[in-house]
Formats: sequence, structure tokens, C-alpha cells
Amino acid sequence: MAERPLDRAMEPYYERRSAEYDDWYLGSGLFAERDRLGWDEDVRALVEAVSSLPAARTVDVACGTGFLTRHLRGSVVGVDASAGMLAGSRARHAHPLVRADAFALPFGDATFDRVFTGHFYGHLIPEQRGRFLVESRRVAPELVVVDAKIHPDVRPEQMQERVLNDGSSHRVFKRYFTAEQLADEFGGARVLFDGRWFVVVSSPR
Repeated sequence: MAERPLDRAMEPYYERRSAEYDDWYLGSGLFAERDRLGWDEDVRALVEAVSSLPAARTVDVACGTGFLTRHLRGSVVGVDASAGMLAGSRARHAHPLVRADAFALPFGDATFDRVFTGHFYGHLIPEQRGRFLVESRRVAPELVVVDAKIHPDVRPEQMQERVLNDGSSHRVFKRYFTAEQLADEFGGARVLFDGRWFVVVSSPR
């Protein structure tokens, strides 16, 4: 990742992955043959946890294809750096969408009640984490983070080689968490969901 500017290192990967991103959630495409015990049940439980968040002025940062965005209640704006991801999101819901940098959100201070982000925080290296938290706190008092839960057969931090349907290969930094570890990242956040595959925490300022 150090060979490219930190803020841009993941963009080509996610732009190329946008057309197949939902295969990961749906267990289709390259994920059809993976043995993920309880995956479908955990996805449904995750969606229920997101749907149960109180309605609020929310910005979904790194919203991707809108798989979770569509379940947020209240006044919601989706943000992503990838045009392909935003196109997928636009097909899913009617919330406004903005193409922007997660580290320099184009909104004024305290514009929102909540920053929501799914499967973004676990891709950030330390320098990026700090900048993202500062920017999140600038635009909203609450931060809700969805990310991947650690399993015994994976290292907590790793560089992964990910191959897409077009055969292209990409190196991606990834962290996995227990619910407690993710909560501790934000100084003792509240655990909203602790599933087999996913964790969700809420951190008020």
C-alpha cells in the first residue's frame, strides 16, 4: 500500500469490484462454493440490527452498493469514492449519494447525528484510522461501525491477495475484530450486535 497515496490505495480495487461486490453478501459468484457456516443467518441478523437503529440524520461513509444503506432509517446520505459502487447504490434506494473522500467529507460541522460505516474501518492502517475518527467526529456526534468478526483460522491483521471475476489480483489490508476489540477502538463503545461473522458498535462522542 505504501507505493500509492494512502487515501487512493484501495480505490482501483473497489471500483473494479463494484459489479460483483454483493456476491460476498449473497454467497454467489466466487463465493458460491465457500463454506461459511451460518452466513445467511448472520447477514439477516445484521440487516435487522441496522434496521433497528433509531431514525437519524445519517451519513453512510463508504456506502458501497447500498446493501446496508437501504436499511438505515431517517434522513440518509450515502458517500463513496467509487463511481461504480455509487451506481450500484443508486439502484437500491432513493437516498442522496455523494462521491467523496472519506477523510475529507464535503459537509459542515455537526451536519449529521450519526456517521455509519460498514466494512471500511477494518481496511484502514493506523494513520488513516485517526484521520477518519477526527473527520467522523467533526460531522456527527455518533459513529456506528460494522465490520468483520475474527475467527480462529484468520490472523487479526493481514495483507490479503484478492482475485476478482476479471482475473485481476489486488493486495488489500484487512483487520478482524471481536466485538470487545472493536468497541475498545473507540474508547469503550456500545456493542449493538455480536454475531458469528459480523460485529456492530456505536460510539457516542
